[in-house]
Amino acid sequence: MPSPLSRSVSSLAPAVRDAARQAGELALPYFRAGAQTAAKLWYKGHSSPVTEADIALDTFLKAHLSGLFPTAAWLSEETADDPARLEQDYVWIVDPIDGTRAFASGHPDWAVSIALVKGGRPVLGILHAPIHDRLYEARLGEGAWCNGERLRMSEAEDVQGARVAGPKPLVDRLERHMGPVERLPKVPSLALRLARVAEGSIDIGLVSANAQDWDIAAADLVLQEAGGRLTGLDGSAPTYNKPLPLHEEMIAVASRLHPRAIGAMRA
Repeated sequence: MPSPLSRSVSSLAPAVRDAARQAGELALPYFRAGAQTAAKLWYKGHSSPVTEADIALDTFLKAHLSGLFPTAAWLSEETADDPARLEQDYVWIVDPIDGTRAFASGHPDWAVSIALVKGGRPVLGILHAPIHDRLYEARLGEGAWCNGERLRMSEAEDVQGARVAGPKPLVDRLERHMGPVERLPKVPSLALRLARVAEGSIDIGLVSANAQDWDIAAADLVLQEAGGRLTGLDGSAPTYNKPLPLHEEMIAVASRLHPRAIGAMRA
């Protein structure tokens, strides 16, 4: 029998799915395939781009998701952090446009990323890539889907010639200790990079240090429920909604391949 948590998450999922699709529709008028975005663009922090589309989507999603679950806290790339979130068991963790650089330059690899986290781990993850018309969804203990089709990762145990995507220095390190790999282009949206591991088009996804909660939380659950693992190089799963929502280098891979792949990264 489904647990009360499972039932409550399942009841939220359709509305969150709709919110992700609506957010994607809001972004499309600003997107120009192969060209600079029509949105106003500026930079924050260490040359991190933000557009008026990011802000519009963030505003929409905060109002919509907070209405669905008013007692859940909020953590988003485009909203000033409120430390009150640390006192809440549930928190929405959102990146309105994961892959803003891609979005701003007309590259199709960007996505709306929404996770509901309980006690530091995601229980619901929705990831919508409007240009690719792909919507990934996972609920804790209930599986992962893309466009309504169940995702199940390969059970292969051989990493020889693995298809790898990620920052070049990390791919170089992996190859030195694991042998030749097939180097795929780095996917600019980290959330999509992880989702593509979950769907099997990437065998190993590598993640630089300093990824933030909103980059990975939704895709982490999609990967987990498809039969994969996202961990630090110490083998531990990421914990979300900490005071500083940053993570060390990570690896995403099918569970059966995890010991060999993480061993190569540690060597």
